[in-house]
Amino acid sequence: QVQLVESGGGLVQPGVSLRLSCAASGSIFRINAMGWYRQAPGKQRELVAVISSGGSTSYIDSVKGRFTISRDNAKNTVFLQMNSLKPEDTAVYFCHARLVSQDDYKTRNYWGQGTQVTVSS
Repeated sequence: QVQLVESGGGLVQPGVSLRLSCAASGSIFRINAMGWYRQAPGKQRELVAVISSGGSTSYIDSVKGRFTISRDNAKNTVFLQMNSLKPEDTAVYFCHARLVSQDDYKTRNYWGQGTQVTVSS
């Protein structure tokens, strides 16, 4: 069994910062890519940022220069530092990991339960 547990969401005013964390635990052999998705009301889930096992990163255009994704491989944890938050960043943020299970050595996608981020004055 593998679990992804997120933390760090909340209600903030525009312009401030938040840091999301996601820790993976369980029968993990190796974690490949980790990332953050978000889903706003009435919209499709979108990929916000992704980081490879080697540390390469990619972002959607709307968050470039404001968000930073990082990971601690020793702790199987991924972070999303969100600065200069805007109302349009309001969404449920989901952690994602593509990893190899220690149970059967198969690669699968795993998701966290989601954490709400609301940016409002």
